[in-house]
Order: sequence, then C-alpha cells, then structure tokens
Amino acid sequence: MLINCAGKTLDLSQPAVMGVLNVTPDSFSDGGQYLQLDAALRRAEIMVAQGAALVDIGGESTRPGAAPVSVQEELDRVLPVVERLACELPVPISVDTSKPELMRELARAGAGLINDVRALQMPGALTAAAASGLPVCLMHLQGEPVTMQRGPVYADVVAEVHDYLAARVGACEAIGITRERILVDPGFGFGKTLDHNLHLLRHLDRFTDLAAGVLVGISRKSMIGALLDVPAGERLAGSLVAATIAVWRGARVVRAHDVRETVHALRVCAAVLAVE
Repeated sequence: MLINCAGKTLDLSQPAVMGVLNVTPDSFSDGGQYLQLDAALRRAEIMVAQGAALVDIGGESTRPGAAPVSVQEELDRVLPVVERLACELPVPISVDTSKPELMRELARAGAGLINDVRALQMPGALTAAAASGLPVCLMHLQGEPVTMQRGPVYADVVAEVHDYLAARVGACEAIGITRERILVDPGFGFGKTLDHNLHLLRHLDRFTDLAAGVLVGISRKSMIGALLDVPAGERLAGSLVAATIAVWRGARVVRAHDVRETVHALRVCAAVLAVE
C-alpha cells in the first residue's frame, strides 16, 4: 500500500516509523528541546537518516493535563518548521493538530499528512482536511487532554474504540476522504487506564479492517512507565517491545522518539512475519 502525501510517498508494504518532533515547551518527553528552527531541522534530518519514513510535527502538547494553546501560538511554532522541512526532507511531513485553521495553512506550506488526536471532530476540521487533499490519521480520545486520565471507563474498550474509529472513517468517506487515505490510531494513553491499553495492544488486529493502516503511538508513554516503574527517559526497552508487539498484531506505522532503535526492531519483526 502506497499513500500519496502531497507528492511524497508513504510506503506501508513494510512497517514504517514516524519520527516525533515536538516544537513545544511542555511535551512529556522532549518538550523544549526543539523550539529553535535550526535545532528542529537537525533533529528531523537525524531521524530521516536513521530510517524514519515520515516526521510528525506537533505544536501543542496533548499529554495528560496539558493546557490548550491558541491557533496563532500553535501556528507560530509549527509553520516555519513545516515550511523548512517540506523543502529539505525527502519524506512526508505529518502535522499533529486538531485545528482546521492549521490544517489549511500547513497544507499550503507543504505538509503531507494530517494527524489529529480528535479524529477531525472540531468544528470545520473535517471540511478543512477534505479540502486539503491530504491523507489523515484519526485517533481515538476519550475526553480532552486536560481531563482524559481522570478515571476513564469503558464497558468493552476494544469494541468501543473500534466503533468510534469506524464511525469517524465513515464520516471521512462521506465527505470524500477515501479509506485508502486514512490511518487509524486507537490512542494509547488518551483516556485509557493501563488495563485498557494492554487490551488494545493485545487485540490490535481488530482494527486492521478499518482503513489503509493502523498507526500506534506507544513510545515512552506512561503505560511503559507503569509496567517497568521507570521515568520517560528510561523506557526505550519497553517501548521497543510494545512497538514490536503492535506490528506483530497488525500495525503499519509506529510513532517513535527513538527512531534508529525502533527501525531496527521492526525490521527484525517484519523479517519473521515474511517467512511462510
């Protein structure tokens, strides 16, 4: 499966790694490290050299408890980075945003994919995404980042997340975004307990029927910290195991901070999966 991302190709015939580049002061793992344009560019170049198939740019933290930022502040953080990277990198640039205003501006600036934790549910987002012509990633989120981890409850987390994403894919198809241009993300850590996250990972294959591919973001997350009792900077081993399980259960894109190590782990996993 090949996805056209504004003229650059995302190849899902093999597991792909999405490199994380947060241009925020408060993201849980790398907040504040890449606020300067040159630092962001250098980090993106390193991730591509390490094997990232695309780079995901975020200008608003969605960690638990994070406060929202204005349209202008998010745009000021992200637009110069997208403009620069779209010209200088050979891989697609994904933009991690829920705001329709940013979707329109960043599509014009050269972004190749819209990655929305709210699955295009903000007013105007669905229309803006469709008008951009870009592929999209739809993520499941219960609640809002500021409150999402305050006692999330599901009767059947796998079924409910699947039904939600199926409905959002249907909404996209109704406005002209075909499922060949859609990725789905069950939203690990976004309104889920550790038990919810483990059930989603174990049953990730249930989501492969929904769209062109399943994307997962597990890298350094609190579920790894809870299992291993280690801070964010010491979660590499756990993140690699989780990424490998995700691909084994059907994921095609893994969002990661540690690109080289994740690429290596997924190559081994893909080689084993390819054996008849």
